Amino acid sequence: MSSVEEFRAEIRGWLAANLTGSFAGLRGRGGPGREHEAFAERLGWERHMAASGWTCVGWPEAYGGRGASIEQQVAFHEEYALADAPARVNHIGEQLLGPTLVAFGTPAQRARFLPPIVAVEELWCQGYSEPDAGSDLANVRTRAERDGADWVVTGQKIWTSLAHEAQWCFVVARTEPGSSRHRGLSYLLVPLDGPGVEIRPIAQLTGTSEFNEVFFDGARTRAEHIVGAPGDGWRVAMATLGFERGVSTLGQQVGFRRELESLIALARRNGAADDPLIRDRLARAWTGLETIRCNALRMLDGVAAGAPGPEASIGKIFWATWHRELGELAMSVLGAGGLAAAGAPYELDDWQRLFLFSRSDTIYAGSNEIQRNIIAERVLGLPKEIRP
Repeated sequence: MSSVEEFRAEIRGWLAANLTGSFAGLRGRGGPGREHEAFAERLGWERHMAASGWTCVGWPEAYGGRGASIEQQVAFHEEYALADAPARVNHIGEQLLGPTLVAFGTPAQRARFLPPIVAVEELWCQGYSEPDAGSDLANVRTRAERDGADWVVTGQKIWTSLAHEAQWCFVVARTEPGSSRHRGLSYLLVPLDGPGVEIRPIAQLTGTSEFNEVFFDGARTRAEHIVGAPGDGWRVAMATLGFERGVSTLGQQVGFRRELESLIALARRNGAADDPLIRDRLARAWTGLETIRCNALRMLDGVAAGAPGPEASIGKIFWATWHRELGELAMSVLGAGGLAAAGAPYELDDWQRLFLFSRSDTIYAGSNEIQRNIIAERVLGLPKEIRP
């Protein structure tokens, strides 16, 4: 296996040689609040990556990956972000479901679902949140009943990222009637192109629709498409959330740094940096970003052990709150002019989109409030919150 620096040089060279021609215009496209940008072209780019062996680099070689070490995976995500390569369209399959199937799936499930993720032939979304079970995942009401060779799924999921582009959804559903909280849940792999599935995009503050409502009305999936045992879905679902906070966060922070540097440059150009309060907030943003990176690096021990522990919740609170505050700071740097749309009828510039979309950072992937409970109970060992 190559060294980390050799691996870093290899991906850096490949990106430089391939983000050219028809792919050159994809630099910087996509990402939170901008997933609508050049989606088909970004899908083509990612399939081009797959053809060269640059998807799922951290997966074991037996499942189509490169078996890259944690350090090599960090190098990959950092170099990808430094190249300003387009936002990935296959993140949920590659970073969430794939590692979950490697850890908990059957040989048949791995053979069926992992190769299309590696090749970017099937896209996935996550069916966790519901109208009455957002961050309180254990309160899900979507149910699934066994009917011969199928599971029949009925219920509603919400805030389902990119469901309108996905072919499959991994769904947490209640399969034991009369069960409550985390007991009696199962983790099902459900196709989205069959009868009984309706997807409705949600109009966001940014004017885009990355999130969706997904309705299951007697939707069917095969009996063998359950990951883990019936009733064991909570354990599997929590492992998936752990994989979500893996090494890709290091690449995310390269993007954060680019945003902060651009905002500092804007403040210098328009004179906002002359305001001592603005200068202080910019300095705090810089130190906050360094803290985020230190937390992410500390978390890598958990990743190396298989999945981040509850300490990963500390990192989630840090980056989510920092990024939301960066959006607020951007509005202060822009001044009154930032309140007007860049164009009719509702055209936003990058800073306005950052401000509006980053309001969701402290909510999705586990709200700040839930993360604080996890830290209190699982890290500090404090008494659990009293529940009815």
